[in-house]
Amino acid sequence: MSSISLGYQEIKPLSIPSRIAQLFSGGSCDMAVDLGTANILIYLKNRGVILNEPSLIAVDEESGKVLALGHEAKRIYGKTSRSIKCIRPMKDGVIADFAMTSLMIEHMFKKARKRFMFQKPRTVIGVPSGITQVEKRAVIDAALNAGSRKVFLVEEPMAAALGADLPVEQAVGNMIVDIGGGTTEVAIISMCGTVYSHSIRVAGDEMDEAIQRHLKRDYGLQVGIFEAERLKLVIGSALPTGETRFTRTYGRDVATGMPQPAEVSDEIIRDALSEPIAAIVTSITTALEQMNAEIAQDIISRGIFLAGGGALLTGLSERLTRETGIPFYRSQDPLSCVVRGVGKIVDNLGEMKALCIS
Repeated sequence: MSSISLGYQEIKPLSIPSRIAQLFSGGSCDMAVDLGTANILIYLKNRGVILNEPSLIAVDEESGKVLALGHEAKRIYGKTSRSIKCIRPMKDGVIADFAMTSLMIEHMFKKARKRFMFQKPRTVIGVPSGITQVEKRAVIDAALNAGSRKVFLVEEPMAAALGADLPVEQAVGNMIVDIGGGTTEVAIISMCGTVYSHSIRVAGDEMDEAIQRHLKRDYGLQVGIFEAERLKLVIGSALPTGETRFTRTYGRDVATGMPQPAEVSDEIIRDALSEPIAAIVTSITTALEQMNAEIAQDIISRGIFLAGGGALLTGLSERLTRETGIPFYRSQDPLSCVVRGVGKIVDNLGEMKALCIS
């Protein structure tokens, strides 16, 4: 039997009995969504993560037709004609362009849902802990417009803790730091509740923009946002690695306006990242100062866990350990940690609905 490719991994079609069971249940299949600033990930109930695409959409402004989504939209970003609008509709973890976000979610849902799904699914979406009521309403409306039957929201730190397999139901302090694309979420969780949470709008995107600013200000080189992201991934680090690394980049010379190649070292990128990393450290130390003695004992003995794409930055856990004196551990596959946690709620929605927020 052939497999179906949906953009993230190869998944096998359901067995005939499973298809029949789903047909009799109306064809509904609940979904979990990590609606991130940088990436959107979708988890299908009892199937796992089936879609992981950049949060990008390209639309023809004259006809309103969607021309590209996700990876394809990222490939053409900044290279389109004036009539094509290629944007990231999410900013700082929340919806910046409602119409474009609705279109993006609708087409992503269509890509993820199976052909024999007749009913609209229930959808659980991870959102930042600092989200406002207006922003919550925007997320819910976008998901309903995209075809959801009912929408639940869960705070991303709780989802990240579930995805990292932390014992959130026990009377023990669990500290999680989720460094996403638009926000960094710092939270302490115990007995299925949040003891402390704080969200700052400094994360992966701010790191990329810091690299852009640093290269332009100090080296007279203007690079694109995705080139800055590439430099961060290839040679970026939070601490010196013991050897100097270089990579070639291409941009525009600010003085002449001409295209310009350049060799960039890891030290240059590390200097650029120092400010956003310092902001993340400050957010973590503020959280540590707020905890009581009992939870402090748990955190010291168990350590602090990192999730989100920002956790992949080389040397970050070691830097945070050095700054705070408390061990930091990177969760397994931090990029999908939140959606796996939301997926656990979807798989057990009856028992875990209390973890959702209103």
